[in-house]
Amino acid sequence: MGCGTSVKTEYQGKKSEKAIKAAVLIQRWYRFYMARLEMRRRYTLNIFQSIEYAEEQAQLQLSNFFTFMIDHYAQMNEQHQGPDLISDIINSSKDGKKKLMAYETIEVPDSYDGPRLSFPLSVSDTNTLLHAFKQEKHLHARYVLQLFNEVKKFLKQMPNIVHLTTSFAKQITICGDLHGKLDDLLLIFYKNGLPSTENSYLFNGDFVDRGKNSVEILIILFAFLLVYPNNLHLNRGNHEDPIMNLRYGFTKEVMQKYRVHAKSILHLLEDIYSELPLATIIDSKVLVLHGGIANTTDLDFLTSIERSKYKSALKPPRSNSERNNLIHKGNVLPIDGCKASESLDRPIGSSIHEVQHVPDKCLSSQMFSSSLQHSGGLPEEFRNGGILEIKYLHPSIPMPEITPELTDTEQKEWKQVVDILWSDPRNQNGCSPNSFRGGGCYFGPDVTKKFLDRYNLKMLIRSHECKQEGYELGHNGRIITIFSASNYYDEGSNRGAYLKLCPDLIPRFVQYQVSKCTRKLTLHQRINAVEDSALRALQEQFFAHRSDLMKAFKEFDPNDTGKISISDWASALEAVLHLDLPWRTLRSRLTRLASDGTVEYMSCFDDLHIGKSIKEVQPSLVETLYRYKADLEIIFNIIDKDHSGLISIDEFHQTWKLFTSHLHISIDDSTIDDLAHSIDSNKDGSIDFNEFLEAFRVVHKFEDKSHYAKT
Repeated sequence: MGCGTSVKTEYQGKKSEKAIKAAVLIQRWYRFYMARLEMRRRYTLNIFQSIEYAEEQAQLQLSNFFTFMIDHYAQMNEQHQGPDLISDIINSSKDGKKKLMAYETIEVPDSYDGPRLSFPLSVSDTNTLLHAFKQEKHLHARYVLQLFNEVKKFLKQMPNIVHLTTSFAKQITICGDLHGKLDDLLLIFYKNGLPSTENSYLFNGDFVDRGKNSVEILIILFAFLLVYPNNLHLNRGNHEDPIMNLRYGFTKEVMQKYRVHAKSILHLLEDIYSELPLATIIDSKVLVLHGGIANTTDLDFLTSIERSKYKSALKPPRSNSERNNLIHKGNVLPIDGCKASESLDRPIGSSIHEVQHVPDKCLSSQMFSSSLQHSGGLPEEFRNGGILEIKYLHPSIPMPEITPELTDTEQKEWKQVVDILWSDPRNQNGCSPNSFRGGGCYFGPDVTKKFLDRYNLKMLIRSHECKQEGYELGHNGRIITIFSASNYYDEGSNRGAYLKLCPDLIPRFVQYQVSKCTRKLTLHQRINAVEDSALRALQEQFFAHRSDLMKAFKEFDPNDTGKISISDWASALEAVLHLDLPWRTLRSRLTRLASDGTVEYMSCFDDLHIGKSIKEVQPSLVETLYRYKADLEIIFNIIDKDHSGLISIDEFHQTWKLFTSHLHISIDDSTIDDLAHSIDSNKDGSIDFNEFLEAFRVVHKFEDKSHYAKT
C-alpha cells in the first residue's frame, strides 16, 4: 500500500515537472514570438517616419523655389492675365482680401440641405455641425467665411503665449496632431465629452493636411472656440502654413470642396494661421507647444514678437512693396531667352552652372520668358556663386537670396518661430540642426533641463511626431509627446492618444484607435498588413532612385557579377536614400539572397513597374517624373489658373521647364513632346493632370515576398 502510494507520488512529480518544462517552453516561445512582432512594429513605424521626414526635408529645400515661383508668377499674372489662386494665397494685397471676404453678399439657396448657422454661435450650432459632418455633409461657404472671419477677430486679441489654469475647470485635455482625421476628433469627443465650461481642451497644432477632412476639423474647432472661448484653446503647428498646405493636401481639399470661394477661404486661413498662439503655459508649470525648443529659445522674446507677420514659417516676412522690388530689380529665375544659366537650389558648395538649353516654345503665350528676358538675374552676390545659409531651416543647404536681407532682430524672430514649430527631442545631449526633417533642431535632455529650470517649469508637452502608442515620455519624464491621429500612416500603424491634466499636474493618458476593418484581424495579421504597406512605400523609394542605387551598387561590384555583400548593399542604400533604417534586418523582405549569402541587388527592383506603359518615354525620364511628381503637381496648381484639372501641352512644357531649370536636369525637349502627346489620348491638346500622375504610379507585381528567403 505504502509502496504504491510512493510510486504514484513519484509519477505525479515527474508529470508535474514535464508540465512545468512545457509551460516554460511555451512561455519562451511566446516571448520570442511577441518580441519579433514588436521588432516588426517598430521598424515598420520607422520606415514610414523616415520617408515622411525625408519628404518634409525635400519640401523645406524646395520652399525657396516655390516661394520664388509664387511671388514672381503672381506679379506676371497681374501684368498679363490676372492673378491665379495659389499665387494669391501667399501674396495678396489687403484691399484684395477685403473684396474677397465679403461673405454678406453670398446667398445660401433654399435647395441647400446642409447645416445652417446663426451668429453669435451657440451650443445648438456646434451640435448641428457635428451631426451634419457625421453624415458627410458640407457647410456652405457663406457660413465658413463668416465663421473664419469671427475666429480671425477673436485670435487677434490673443497673446503669443496663453496662460491657463486648472483651478476652474479642474482638468484640461491636451490633444496632439489630428491631420484631417475627423473620426479621431469625434472619438475623442465621444470618450472624453464635448468642450464645455467644465471640460477644457487644448489642441496642439497640425489640425490640417494629409487627412481628407481638414476643413471639417477646422470648422468644429473654430465653432467651439467661439462658443467656449475660455475652455477651448489652439496652438499653431508647422502644418498651419500655406506653403505646407500646397504639398500635403489641404489646399487641394479646399479647392475641391469650395471651388468658387476657395480663394477667399484660403486667404482667411492664411491670416488665421498667423494669429494662432505659439504656445500655452498651464498653471505656470507646464509648457505646451507644437514642436520643441532650442538652446536659444527665449519665452520672453517670443512673447514680444509680432506673430501675425509669419504667414508661413518657411519664408521670412516681407511687405508687398518689397516683393515688387524683387521683380523690378531683376531678382528672378533667369531663363534668359532660351537658357537657364542659374539655378535656385544646388548641391552643397557648388557654384551656379548652366542648365540644358530649352527652346522658347515651351512657354505658354511666352509670358514667363518674356518677363524674364528683361531681368538682370539673381543678385550680384549669387551670380558669383555666393552661398547663403539659413541655419534654422537647414544648416547645410545653400539657398540664394531671393528675399530682402533681414535685420538681426528679424533673423532671431524667425529662428525662434521655426524652432518651436519644427524641433524634435533626442536622447543625446546638446542641440544640433534637425537635418532629418530639414527644419528646427534636435535638443537633448541637458537642453530640456536647463530650459525648464530657467523658467521654473515642470515639463514640456509637445506633438509633431507620430508615436506607436500615441504618446511617449522622454528626457527623464520631463518631455511628453502626444499624437492624436490614429492609423496615421496606414490602417493599424499606430494608436492615437490624448492626455488629461488635473491640478496635481500628473498626466493621465487615454489611448484609442479608430478601427473599421482591423477588428476582425489577429495581431499577427494586423502587423503583416501594416508592414507590407511600409515595405511597398520603401520599394517605391527604390524605384524613384533606381539610377542612383544602381550606380552605388555597381561601385561595390566592379566585376559586374550582380551580387554584393549584405554590408555593401546596406551601405549603398543608406548612401543614396539617407533614411537611417535597419537595412540588414530588412534584407530578406526587400531583396533576394544568393546561396553564398550575398545580395542579388537587381532583385530590389523585381517587384516594381509603372502602372501605365508608355513606350515613348525613356526609363530615366519615368524615374525622374515619378520622383518629383508631387512637386510637379504644386507647380501645376500655381500655373493652372482656371483650376479645371486640365493642363494644355504648352502649360505642361512650362511646368516642366520651370522645374528642370530649378533642378538642373538635362532632358531633351523632344522627349517631353513625345510624353505629352502620348498622354493626350484624345488629341485635343490638353492633358488631364490626374491621369498624368496616375500614369506614373508604381505598381507592385507581388503582394508578398514569400519567394524570398525568410529570416
